[in-house]
Amino acid sequence: CVFNSSELKDIEFIRSNYYNKLELYRFSSSLDRFVGYTEYGVKQAEYFNSDPSIIGAMKAQREAYCLNNVGI
Repeated sequence: CVFNSSELKDIEFIRSNYYNKLELYRFSSSLDRFVGYTEYGVKQAEYFNSDPSIIGAMKAQREAYCLNNVGI
């Protein structure tokens, strides 16, 4: 979570997936989608972005995870 303030609209949730110290793909709540950084990561991002239930679950993680940890 990246905190700019304690308001939910100003909190960015980022979930990155790495393999062998190389970032493959990332979900960013500011974009509300996955972004791929390697050939494999781009394919995975396209798959995840095509499923609305995965995108909805990742959006919900911002509120469930980040908002509860604002004071930490």
